[in-house]
Amino acid sequence: QVQLVESGGGLVQAGGSLRLSCAASGVIFSIGTMGWYRQTPGKLRELVATVSKGGNTNYADSVKGRFTISRGNAKNTVYLQMSGLKPDDTAVYYCNAQSPFVPDGYWGPGTRVTVSS
Repeated sequence: QVQLVESGGGLVQAGGSLRLSCAASGVIFSIGTMGWYRQTPGKLRELVATVSKGGNTNYADSVKGRFTISRGNAKNTVYLQMSGLKPDDTAVYYCNAQSPFVPDGYWGPGTRVTVSS
């Protein structure tokens, strides 16, 4: 089993910045790609960004140029630096860690980001 804990969410004004962190513990050797997803009420959870163990990144078009995903040296942490935040970025952000043993990967409980206009 892998446990994920997110931190760093909060309230910020439009144009501001936040940094989300996610730390994995447990059977971390099985972790591959890690990423961030977000969800708002009534909508499906959507991809924000992912980063592979080798450092390859992938971003949703809506956040390209504003968000940066990175992985810690120990490979069991992932960060999301968010800049130029917009009210549309308001959501609960979830950390995900892919594993060959779990079809959908592991998920954290989520951290709420609110961007005021």
